[in-house]
Amino acid sequence: MKHNIREGERPAPVSFRTESYDAGGVFEMRRQPWGKVGYAVRGVMEAMVEGRRFLCPPHYATWIPADALHCCHNRQNVQFVSVYIERALCADMPETPCTLAMSPLVKAILADFAARNVKVPNTEADIRLALVLVDQLRQAPRRDTYLPVSDDELLRPVIEALQETPSDRRSLAEWARCLGATERTLSRRFHSSLGISFNEWRQRLKLVASLSMLENDKPVQEIADDLGYSSPSAFIAMFRRQTGVSPTHLSHNNE
Repeated sequence: MKHNIREGERPAPVSFRTESYDAGGVFEMRRQPWGKVGYAVRGVMEAMVEGRRFLCPPHYATWIPADALHCCHNRQNVQFVSVYIERALCADMPETPCTLAMSPLVKAILADFAARNVKVPNTEADIRLALVLVDQLRQAPRRDTYLPVSDDELLRPVIEALQETPSDRRSLAEWARCLGATERTLSRRFHSSLGISFNEWRQRLKLVASLSMLENDKPVQEIADDLGYSSPSAFIAMFRRQTGVSPTHLSHNNE
């Protein structure tokens, strides 16, 4: 189904929308004259921004600069927050689309506005709170994508092997032995080059891989086997931790 959603309240200087969308929603290509931060409270929203694909699962937001061509769709039920920021406040935000890590403070401010149904802050207190939110977004850790990659010579064989075979269950210590490095060195390299731990990177890889499999109607049992989980329930537990919903809720009705 296609949603012809309204543009959202014009930011003055910031505005907010929190909506729940049924699975299969498609939001058509558009440009907006202000910056946008998109964040899923539950579920996963997929965005295409200037030809690049981004995932918006819980804890991570997609930054869309002003005038960037973008569209979104959700394969599963999703609760989604949009933050619109007027152009003048976007000066210190990234010039290109990227993934932002959402801090507990950012999520708490957004949850407070949603609970009070504040779409455009009007009181002095709410305007101050909105500007604190923008400051926090400026400082948020930035990554090119939800699943970063690296040309680091030590990491490349690990990344390429896991991308080829996500079911590979070798531990970081086992990988270190294979590469003739220490576990501590390999762990530090993941953090310095990718900004996340080995285990977090591998879990994100499995989530991304599972989304493609679910899109192709693959049964959860087979996905769990393909990704190296000991049982479907272990895979479902990972999916719930990452997205807040069960993979069995994903819909393919995108018409």
